[in-house]
Amino acid sequence: MALHEMKDPRDLGAETDVFSSALSDQVLPKYRMPDLPSIPRVVHQLLRNELLLDGNAAQNLATFCTTWSDDEVHRLMNECLDKNMIDKDEYPQTAEIEARCVNILADLWNAPAGASATGCSTTGSSEAAMLGGLALKWRWRARQQAAGRPADRPNLVCGPVQICWEKFARYFDVELRQVPVEPGATGLQPHQLAEYVDENTIGVVAILGITYTCDYEPVAEIAAELDRIQAEHGWDVPVHVDAASGGFVAPFLHPDVVWDFRLPRVASVNTSGHKYGLAPLGVGWIVWRTADLLPEELVFRVDYLGGNMPTFALNFSRPGGEVIAQYYLFLRLGREGYRRVQQTCADTARFLAGKIAEMGPFTLLYDGTGGLPAVSYELADPDGTPFTLYDLSDRLRMRGWQVPTYPLPEGRQDTVIQRVLIRHGVTLDQIALLTDDMRRAVEHLTETPPPPVAHPKSGFHH
Repeated sequence: MALHEMKDPRDLGAETDVFSSALSDQVLPKYRMPDLPSIPRVVHQLLRNELLLDGNAAQNLATFCTTWSDDEVHRLMNECLDKNMIDKDEYPQTAEIEARCVNILADLWNAPAGASATGCSTTGSSEAAMLGGLALKWRWRARQQAAGRPADRPNLVCGPVQICWEKFARYFDVELRQVPVEPGATGLQPHQLAEYVDENTIGVVAILGITYTCDYEPVAEIAAELDRIQAEHGWDVPVHVDAASGGFVAPFLHPDVVWDFRLPRVASVNTSGHKYGLAPLGVGWIVWRTADLLPEELVFRVDYLGGNMPTFALNFSRPGGEVIAQYYLFLRLGREGYRRVQQTCADTARFLAGKIAEMGPFTLLYDGTGGLPAVSYELADPDGTPFTLYDLSDRLRMRGWQVPTYPLPEGRQDTVIQRVLIRHGVTLDQIALLTDDMRRAVEHLTETPPPPVAHPKSGFHH
């Protein structure tokens, strides 16, 4: 007769209850890898429990990034987990799809026909912006050296830009001339350029979708002012358009706004595929209007895994799934599909703007018309209101809503605002629930004012 040894129930694998397993009997390791393996479904469930402490992405009204994707995107991402975007010899069709996406974007942004626009995918718009900045610096330096002038003091002129441009300036030794915001304005104004642009300016960054308020800077007027400056001083200063969000909004909602390669002075454009491009997190794009605007010295031709590959990137190995998902969305939605998605978001933003205007204590800075699908607003009477917008953010968090509060940049830093972004998947019904919660929060804070704080609370504006 066979002998059977009794086993510890916690070692029975699939038969063990997740929450009475050996791993669940302890605080999960934080500083040292455990000695022994654990049952996959147990580890998965315990991690899921920890992740419940994160905010609900559907209620994150601070982020520009995609928080909803359809099932086909999830399946494509899973099928591409093992595809390395950098290895174009091993995954040539993924490389081909990347090239198709660049072609589609060049056409969407009105690159001149037959002018050999060029570009690439990146991990996001921040990397794409830095690549655009590097191309500006290299071209400026070549012009300076050809003319026998010093090339050791480059500067970049911009308005209230996202933090990636500050990183670019610090990492690549460029002076960032960030123009203060004028009273009543939200971004760079063309007439301000004359005070900041000079012979050492590598370029001007114009923002299509200002991070703080979500409206557009006047790119065409900025380009026209640089035309005037060139006629007066001889300085040929290119424009790079940071269209991190607006690059996937303006072509569909505001086709008459001239901001792209229709302007000869626009040398390059970056965007986020994972923002209003609707792709999953991890993909951005940059396109140059002509191939000669990307200096050959910046392009590495790498003999890698059996092939010779031109590459321009700050990252090397990275997943290809996001690029495949971007192309899927181009095919699935088409221009009309993107227009409908963005129009729905814009209509929801205007609905929210109307509700906020009705509440009383707020003044709208941007009502969702003419820029990104979003709303930004301030307190109409900050000194006479018994609460701050920071207090309102805290109160809304009790219901799960993440609504950022922050001061405007230099020049208007005394103005504190809130911003709500409407993305694909943020529905009108959700926003109606938000406005109900806002109204109740305002009533509560008015009837029960919070105690004053010695120091302003922190906000966020990513």
